[in-house]
Amino acid sequence: MTEINIELNEINAQDFYGINNEHLKRIKEYYPKLKIIGRGKVLTVLGNEDELQIFEQKIVRIISHIQKYNRLNSRDLEIIMMEDQLEMAQMKKEDEIIVHGVNGKMIKPQTPGQVKLVEKVYSKDMTFAIGPAGTGKTYTSVALAVQALKNKEVRRIILTRPAVEAGENLGFLPGDMKDKLDPYLQPLYDALKDMIHHEKLQGYIEKGVIEVAPLAFMRGRTLDDAFVILDEAQNTTYAQMKMFLTRMGKKSKFIITGDPNQIDLPPKQKSGLREAIQILKDVKDIGFIFLDERDVVRHQLVRDILKAYKQSENKEREEFDINSVK
Repeated sequence: MTEINIELNEINAQDFYGINNEHLKRIKEYYPKLKIIGRGKVLTVLGNEDELQIFEQKIVRIISHIQKYNRLNSRDLEIIMMEDQLEMAQMKKEDEIIVHGVNGKMIKPQTPGQVKLVEKVYSKDMTFAIGPAGTGKTYTSVALAVQALKNKEVRRIILTRPAVEAGENLGFLPGDMKDKLDPYLQPLYDALKDMIHHEKLQGYIEKGVIEVAPLAFMRGRTLDDAFVILDEAQNTTYAQMKMFLTRMGKKSKFIITGDPNQIDLPPKQKSGLREAIQILKDVKDIGFIFLDERDVVRHQLVRDILKAYKQSENKEREEFDINSVK
């Protein structure tokens, strides 16, 4: 009799075992000749060497399924165990889905503008995603980053924002530097929590596989083999934007998101995003996607609010004309 140990380190063990070990019990029914013992993150199996080899391949498939879909329900398990090719083909017919989030949530582009954003990112190493609040710029970008990490197209994800907000100052916030910066980065954490289980996300952050940091922390670095997102880029200065763009290393993808009409910089300070769009608009290997109110995916009122504000803007404040660079 041979014994093997299969580690479940790359997944949430509870997803594998199921509620009250239902999944494990079902797996045992398929392999009555094997002695299968599950203890935490290790599955110990004893039996005939040939059957153990087949069993291990099946468990690898189950683990891969959980890694991709962040779930394993009874139907999924039956399909895998029965090797039903027709059902498996149906499950894989989901090309439009960017990534499967927590609890199997299907994250995919929901508007024509978001579809164009996804296509542009696939075809370009650097993409500017420009548009108003609620158009899914950040969320879609983070989903693409998680997809690239899961597919092993990159080794790490780096998400960054300038620590600038209207009427606020870091020095007046309580706590140490991390406490002061985390509120500015919270939208990025929120997106990640939708797509990666908490335990796994914490592990990625602790190991540096996923880094969420203020823009100032990017200075002096070369970002190789990474998927990098600069969010709220309208609040960068000319120098900050130039610094960030020149961090791009080998085998990397960059997405820059922002709204040139929602700037929180001091009145006399020019936006690095506005200037970058004008300076780089003719660089053929850089992609530009312009989203608008039609791409808003929040509450319907958000779309109506944006239209109302746009109509009532002060005429003395010249709005940035993105049409000139489309």
